[in-house]
Amino acid sequence: MFNQQNQPQQPGNQMANKQAYGMNQNHGGHELFDAHEIIAGIISMLDQYQMYDQHIKDPELKDIVKRQTDFVTTMYNTIVGTFSTGQDPQVPTQQYKMNQNNDAVYGIKPGQPKKPNQSVNELSDKGLSAYMLGQTKSLATLLAMTALEMTNPILRRVVADSVPNFIEMSYEIFLYQNKHGYYQVPQLNNQDMTAMLQSYTTVPQPPGNMPH
Repeated sequence: MFNQQNQPQQPGNQMANKQAYGMNQNHGGHELFDAHEIIAGIISMLDQYQMYDQHIKDPELKDIVKRQTDFVTTMYNTIVGTFSTGQDPQVPTQQYKMNQNNDAVYGIKPGQPKKPNQSVNELSDKGLSAYMLGQTKSLATLLAMTALEMTNPILRRVVADSVPNFIEMSYEIFLYQNKHGYYQVPQLNNQDMTAMLQSYTTVPQPPGNMPH
């Protein structure tokens, strides 16, 4: 029986394979494990968001889930493409734009003590948005730590450039929670805050180090 696998490769194909092999080998061992952890973490986030969406009631939170899912799916494809080829991704890293304003509500209002849910019927937008925030914060931390130990310059840049996007997504979820009273922010009294803010002062810069 004729077997194409036994046919000799053309010189051009051999050269292309060697080039691709060389680009794929431009990774350290530690980096490969970290990249697998990143990619698996992003998959986990996307899978979890699908489950959260089934229980979310607030259309605004559903919109956040959809926009973040769409964005992270593109990010996933960009990271996987770079990881598997060692080349610049076909779709470069994008910049996430949130819909929340930057106004935070300060102060603590008394409420019911928290406790674990006894069934899925007790899932609420408060808890679901907290799970979302936990995942985006964890991924922001993971990508930042991983970028510090990557040797492949293209993958390093793609991963590092993705960190601000997870920070922005985390901030968007925080602001949503804060606006609805799910994430309350205590403050120091004015005297203590002023004392803390005035704890440091600047030093003169050498002339050669002055920004232009």
